[in-house]
Amino acid sequence: MTLTEPKPQATLATTPGDTTPHTPSRWGPKLWAVLFVAGLAMFLDALDVSMVGVALPSIGAELGLETASLQWIVNGYILGYGGLLLLGGRMADLLGRRQVFLSALVVFGVASLVGGLVDNEALLIASRIVKGVAAAFTAPAALSIITTTFKEGHDRNKALSIFTVFGATGYASGLIASGLLTSVDWRLTFFAPVVVVAAVLVAAFFVVPKNAEREKGHIDFLGSATLTGGMLAAVYTIVTVPETGFTPLVTATTAAAVVLLGAFFVIENKVAHPLVRLSIFKVKSIVRANLAALAIFGSYISFQTIVSLYLQNTLQWEPIQMAMALAPAGIIVAILSPIAGKFIDRYGTKSMIIASMAAFVLGYLWFILRGGSAQPNYLADYLPAFLLLGLGFAIGFSSVMVQATEGISDDEQGLASGLVQTSGQIGGAVVLAIVTGLISGGAATSIAQYRPGLYLVTAVAVIGLLASATALLGRRAVEAESVVEAA
Repeated sequence: MTLTEPKPQATLATTPGDTTPHTPSRWGPKLWAVLFVAGLAMFLDALDVSMVGVALPSIGAELGLETASLQWIVNGYILGYGGLLLLGGRMADLLGRRQVFLSALVVFGVASLVGGLVDNEALLIASRIVKGVAAAFTAPAALSIITTTFKEGHDRNKALSIFTVFGATGYASGLIASGLLTSVDWRLTFFAPVVVVAAVLVAAFFVVPKNAEREKGHIDFLGSATLTGGMLAAVYTIVTVPETGFTPLVTATTAAAVVLLGAFFVIENKVAHPLVRLSIFKVKSIVRANLAALAIFGSYISFQTIVSLYLQNTLQWEPIQMAMALAPAGIIVAILSPIAGKFIDRYGTKSMIIASMAAFVLGYLWFILRGGSAQPNYLADYLPAFLLLGLGFAIGFSSVMVQATEGISDDEQGLASGLVQTSGQIGGAVVLAIVTGLISGGAATSIAQYRPGLYLVTAVAVIGLLASATALLGRRAVEAESVVEAA
């Protein structure tokens, strides 16, 4: 199949009873139920990320972990998630979305339970990696269930905006729940997702159709292995170099990263059924969507880690105080996400993504300029930054997901969904690894030690803004050329 840049006014072939992508249709109870179950998977992922972020200082205090070790609790999950998302999306296409979704949920719940029981650093990180691997299968399966259930256009835009609400609700709920649970015992933040997993499993068993079609093809395990291995080696190198320099081990992992990632691209060009059909990157809108996802998640995951360590370790805030401080960002997302689809219909994904990245840049700059006071005024110094970040995520996430999957046939929705989520997770892992190296080095007594990390976070968001802005510049150039030709 040959892909071209999706055209705003394109329509899809329809069967009797279907509507065009730009014509709303009435949703029955079955459609709402499918959306609800898929959304719960998004809720679960966001819940876990926000709860662990708040609990990091408490975990470090009990287990005696330094910042470099703590970041692996976050990055272990991200790497398992990002490294296998493409495989998860492809397996959902080939083995059936329902089967992959249910099986991965069980693994997610078991890994979460184990993580709450262990006392060993290596076992805790291992449980997080396994949990991330499970999420790598639930997330693209859930997203491709939505994109193949709801027609491209208004219906899909609306569904994805509601899908974002579940993520925002999970994130906000995780912050508050983690603040309360961590005050008792950080292990409760690992046990809480198990309850959610059980509820999602029961609902999915009855709601997700059993007769979901399976696409034809083969699974590129070799491509998946080289991608995951290359990412692990690259992130290990980035994390370790600032502390140890290029030791023989670090030199070996650097070489391994180069070889494995290079092999991945060679394999994808050679095999008959690649994990990633590289020609998909010829579609400029899909490339821009993936760059935006990388910038959004890469900057925000690192920012949350910095804020969590700064507020709790440096300013000595209680976990519940820190959680409530960040909660407005999740509330803004929950309020605005349901109507994001309307804005996408009216203004298009390009303009929405640019506005989103601008909000992120302004939010980070506000925190850098106002958030370093030893006696901060929350309403003046912190709240505006957190509200801007919530606004950026509310209008950006749905827009990125729509842009990344539009114009893609159903048999590759799992690939497109996994690809954009992989970009976000890779961004989160790599940027967090670099930020950790920048802010490590003893107990921080002021904001000064965190500023290099904050500068990098802001720079990543600025790069995302510039990359997104090229879309409008290109469109205006095409419009100007059309005017000249018409004249």
